[in-house]
Amino acid sequence: MSATTTSSTAPTGTRTSTQADPAPEAVIDAERARIDALDARIVALVRDRMEVSENIQRVRIDSGGRRVHLAREMQILDHYSTELGGPGRELARTLLRLCRGH
Repeated sequence: MSATTTSSTAPTGTRTSTQADPAPEAVIDAERARIDALDARIVALVRDRMEVSENIQRVRIDSGGRRVHLAREMQILDHYSTELGGPGRELARTLLRLCRGH
């Protein structure tokens, strides 16, 4: 079976084109490729965040402070929760655990 394309002139004088929808498998494959690319970007951003957090912790400790700043962590948790709901808060908790260092 082949896809057919038809063109017609709409009442307003604009041309419209009708094409057969792509196969569901092709759509799924393309969207999964987009997700894979997004996941790679997310992982790279998390690694960047871990590095920045490590630098902050080092400066804070070297200046006599504590490694973890709980008030700041609460701001982050609240921000993610506001933006993404309950699962966002869980995501923020995971990020904070990753970024606390060892």
